[in-house]
Amino acid sequence: MNYDVIVIGGGSAGLMASIAASVEGANVLLVDKGEKLGRKLGISGGGRCNVTNNKEMDELIKHIPGNGRFLYSAFTQFSNKNIIDFFENLGIRLKEEDNGRMFPVSDKAKTVVDALIGQVRKQGVDIRTNSPVSKVLYRDGSVQGIRLQSGETIHSAAVIIASGGCSVPHTGSTGDGYAWAQDGGHTITPLFPTEVPLTSKEPFIRSRDLQGLSLRDVTLTVWNAKNKAIIAHRGDMLFTHFGLSGPIALRCSQFVVKEIAKSERKQALVTIDLFPDQSMDELVHQTMALVKSEAKKAIKNVLKSILSERLIPILLEKSALDDQLTYDNIPKQNWLELCKLLKAFPVVIQGTLSLEEAFVTGGGVHLKEIDPSTMQSKLVHGLYFCGEILDIHGYTGGYNITAAFSTGYMAGKSAAEAIVEYS
Repeated sequence: MNYDVIVIGGGSAGLMASIAASVEGANVLLVDKGEKLGRKLGISGGGRCNVTNNKEMDELIKHIPGNGRFLYSAFTQFSNKNIIDFFENLGIRLKEEDNGRMFPVSDKAKTVVDALIGQVRKQGVDIRTNSPVSKVLYRDGSVQGIRLQSGETIHSAAVIIASGGCSVPHTGSTGDGYAWAQDGGHTITPLFPTEVPLTSKEPFIRSRDLQGLSLRDVTLTVWNAKNKAIIAHRGDMLFTHFGLSGPIALRCSQFVVKEIAKSERKQALVTIDLFPDQSMDELVHQTMALVKSEAKKAIKNVLKSILSERLIPILLEKSALDDQLTYDNIPKQNWLELCKLLKAFPVVIQGTLSLEEAFVTGGGVHLKEIDPSTMQSKLVHGLYFCGEILDIHGYTGGYNITAAFSTGYMAGKSAAEAIVEYS
């Protein structure tokens, strides 16, 4: 059987590519190895599906630190604003939450998944689930179609690989597409976990003294071997039994991974600023004034008004301060050390959870081998890539799904236009 366009992968990028290609009049086949389409989409955003982010384009790209500039062409054609319009035209009402995150009013990812699949079916796209692909077929620098693991060959002059990365493999993202890309001559940049919790062997982590402690509105900074700040993110974080998690730890993770890779000791230093709105001098003054106001109380009890009770023993021990000290007996140098810790509490990081446990895969098909205005391979005519298989990765908050929808739209539209023009 022949199709104008074959899309491999029924996730965010693949569903959008199928819709965009069929709108242009192409005869489209969507193939997925799983039983259901949109499985990763269905668990995104905590099961609510953060469909995009409403920031302006430059800000949007800043939040895609992994090669976000490559997306300028795609965003010009199909931006976050177009994604919002697209879903609202399907009858999915959206609402904006903190930091520009856009969710369906229903608060259910199923609403989004059902709408996308419904549109794919409405436009006459043939869908094959439980149909794993074994090979993408090439000849003389052009794509010829695909071969399924069943042995069946399906011909097409345009194949879109939207098979995802390696993260969250139970949704079907097991990295199958990298081998097909390499068969076509493509380079795969090294894969690594991003948006992933950090692991540490610090004594207070191993002892689980801080497990489950959540810190609100703090700043986490990643440092390089020369003691220069690489990146800092402000927000919430969480101590776990293995290290650090929560939004800002996830955002810092890709920078930690890269720093560890360069480090001889295979570790990286992060620091937590517990009082990001106060300078060091202000903090010294304010904390001294606080303990002076309750001069007869032990400092461990006074500090409870500004610090988590579980943090206090660790901070005092690191500052060599006796927790029973009162104001009149505080050594000034040790108090300065305490305030330094409040501004830069150090945590040595040895790594992250695995790529399979990450929210997003870093690395992928090398972007120098992809035309940013069409998502077509520069090496193989008729071969297109979109979504997480590309070497593009952003922060959580609707940025990765925006990249997937945008590149999926571009790949589908471009593939269909090329086929229609050729025929």
